[in-house]
Amino acid sequence: MTKQERYDNVLAYFQEHVPVAETELHYSNPYELIVAVALSAQCTDKRVNMVTPKLFEAFPTAEALAASNSDTVFTYIRSISYPNNKAKHLVGMAQMLIKDFNGEVPDNVDDLVKLPGVGRKTANVIASVVYDQPTMAVDTHVFRVSNRIGLTTNAKNPLQSEKQLIKFIPKELVPRAHHWLILHGRYTCLARNPQCEKCPLTNWCKFFNQKKVKILD
Repeated sequence: MTKQERYDNVLAYFQEHVPVAETELHYSNPYELIVAVALSAQCTDKRVNMVTPKLFEAFPTAEALAASNSDTVFTYIRSISYPNNKAKHLVGMAQMLIKDFNGEVPDNVDDLVKLPGVGRKTANVIASVVYDQPTMAVDTHVFRVSNRIGLTTNAKNPLQSEKQLIKFIPKELVPRAHHWLILHGRYTCLARNPQCEKCPLTNWCKFFNQKKVKILD
């Protein structure tokens, strides 16, 4: 099986069986999403969704957040991983949005990564989800799943994985493909105990077929 055939089959499955794939973070505008994604680093979406309602009630706009301080923000996100750093980053991010971007969340990765607490993964999520751009955010799930299936080869870091994925995935599918891979990794292709017995992608999965060969040996 060629790599292109593997991509074609995996993408065809998701298109047919998971036509709608979206972030599980709760948000109602670009400002809320960038805050939620920044909070989600090394933290579950479920936990972030428990915290953000009160946070957004207290700071409904970038202006409100920029006028606050990290100590106050900390009290709202204390149950999130790394709350001290994230509180500082959120206030700094909001202040830069006001100062440099008229309070609007930028629509391109180069500007997004200038914001405090916004790395390439977060920037790609915003560009993809909010502005429907063909940017592939590679988190731990995307990195693991794409490597296991065989969509990526010898990718040593998220950037290498990202470059390989966008090379083979049609531009119009990249925004959804990001969520397909995340959700598959979150609920089926688990890190420690991949649920191969219920996975619909085993026909095209490099990991599964290598494991099957070992069992036969």
